[in-house]
Amino acid sequence: MTITSDRPDLSTTAQQYAEQGFVLVKGLLSKEEAAYYRQRSHDLLARLNRPDDPTWAAAREMTDAPTKLQHLHDAQFYDAEFAKLLVDPRFTDVAAAVMGVDNVQLHHTKLFVKPPENGSPFPLHQDYPFFPHTYHRVGAAIFHFDDAPVEKGCVRVIPGSHKSGPREHEAEGSYHLLEPAFEEATPQPAEAGDVLFFTYFTVHGSGVNVSDEARTTWLIQYRDPSDPPAVKTHDWSLGQGMMLRGVDPTGRSAV
Repeated sequence: MTITSDRPDLSTTAQQYAEQGFVLVKGLLSKEEAAYYRQRSHDLLARLNRPDDPTWAAAREMTDAPTKLQHLHDAQFYDAEFAKLLVDPRFTDVAAAVMGVDNVQLHHTKLFVKPPENGSPFPLHQDYPFFPHTYHRVGAAIFHFDDAPVEKGCVRVIPGSHKSGPREHEAEGSYHLLEPAFEEATPQPAEAGDVLFFTYFTVHGSGVNVSDEARTTWLIQYRDPSDPPAVKTHDWSLGQGMMLRGVDPTGRSAV
């Protein structure tokens, strides 16, 4: 499902999110903004020049040829421009609406660049097993800083998959699902400036970037501050617990 911004109808957006488990908001950022953040993303990764490749071991089974991936946790702690996006009402109002709450809290962020010709895929999975919460009011927003057609390895989803709740994952090689088959997932090609919102129960993944251009995205995982973690895990992210919209009614410190 897609919704066109500027300022999408939040009621319609929330309804589609509830029915399908995801919604693609078109043009949440302008093309100029997306290009600006794309350049800052690549400049930041070049400046840090880190050699690590976060490609999942399970992802290596999806292709015969070696693939690569660049990433960075907590970009907002390296460049203040990313911090501005975290509290941008265009984003936080949608995040609040799809969760059906007033308050939005940061869980973590990750910057991803899939290099051209061999950008790593992600097997189908839910985000739930990585950081389960008590009431499951946890979601993700993927900001597209450049175009992401199918050949760039765009995100794929299984519509309605969130309704079945947690699924049994294969843990080896990072949490991933053995079923359904990757080909059963629906591609969500996006343009620069589009943002894909989905629940942490929504089954999703992405393909190999076989194009001649990089695919650049920024992932923001957010939650309702009234939804405590079910287990103590993934609590090392910088800024976890930061309020992006509203207040934390629990009064607790970041966990």
